[in-house]
This record gives sequence, C-alpha cells and structure tokens, in this order.
Amino acid sequence: MDISQTDARAAGLPPGKVSYQEYLQLELDAWTEWVDGEVVFLPMASRGHQRLVVFLTALLLRFVEEHRLGEVYCEPFSMKTGPDLPARSPDVVFIAQQNLKRLDEQCLWGPADLVVEIVSPDSIHRDRIEKFGEYQKGGVREYWLIDRLQQKTEFFSRSGKGLYYPLPIREGIVHSRVLPGLWLKPEWLWRNPLPTQKEILRKWNLI
Repeated sequence: MDISQTDARAAGLPPGKVSYQEYLQLELDAWTEWVDGEVVFLPMASRGHQRLVVFLTALLLRFVEEHRLGEVYCEPFSMKTGPDLPARSPDVVFIAQQNLKRLDEQCLWGPADLVVEIVSPDSIHRDRIEKFGEYQKGGVREYWLIDRLQQKTEFFSRSGKGLYYPLPIREGIVHSRVLPGLWLKPEWLWRNPLPTQKEILRKWNLI
C-alpha cells in the first residue's frame, strides 16, 4: 500500500514524488516497489509465501548453475522493465547469460527472462492485472503465477507478437520455454512438507 505523507517523512522519504534514481539511493528497511514516482511499501511475506520462494529459488538456481545458463535472484530485488514502466520487486527472477549486462549492483535495467510471483491475498490485482500487463509490455519472456491459497498455477510465455499465452500442462507437467529441459509438476507446490531438492533433482537427472 502507499504510505501517507507523515509515514513517508518518518521513513526518510523526501516530500512528493521521487525519481527512480532517487529511489535507488534511499536506504529503506522495508520491501518496496517504485510505481509512477511513488514508493509503494509491501506487506511482510507470510511463512507459506517464503517457503515457496525459497523452494523455487533453490531449484531454479541449481538447474541454472548446472547448465551455466545465467543467474537467479529473489526478492527484494528491483527490476525496471522499461523507461515508462514501474520498478517491481518480483519474488524470483532468472536472467539469461546473454542478458547479465542488464544488471548492476542495484537493479536489473530491463526485463528478466523468467519471473515468478507468489500470489498473496493483498497482491491478487497487482500480480494478475498490473504486473501481467507490465511484464508483457516490458518483455519478460516467461511469467509464472502461483496462487498457493487457491492451489492454482498459471505459466505464460511471450509470443513473437509480444503477447502472453498460457503454457500447456499435460499429464500434470509444465515445461519451461525459457529454460529448456526444466519441468515442474504444479502439485509439488501444494505438498506439506514440500518435496526435497534431492527428490526433484533426481527426476531432472541432475544427481
């Protein structure tokens, strides 16, 4: 949610809107995004949310490192997909080797190749509407939406025309287009406890 002017002063923000460059210089002890010159403070993630972020980050990192495909990061991490678009802090991102030049020490200047967002009750509109449109326009090649409360997953790939289309889930399995050879069973995400890394890496023939 946006913070009030009083809260902004308490957080050390200058009055009024801030540029993205000014935003990057702020030392905020919070998870935030930059939208139309406003600093948007995001609520603390729940335990279930964090479990999925850590689980997916660890799996993607292992797969990407094994094949030397690029780098993987998790929130809080600033990604500005385009000059006229907000700067978001996705839950998990993968940046392909050829696009690592977009990274500096503070943010990713341009789209990640893959973005994962874990949908929370407060983020439904933000993830499904706002970010969907921004990531599509900004050039994020693959977008995973994971709604743990409804136990629903959606995987989108960007077409040559710049529009997202859903990746098929066949026999309970979805294959990534951005990371060839990587596949998931969405039902893994709802297990309690979650599958071990060893279990999935074995299925991927990585151990």
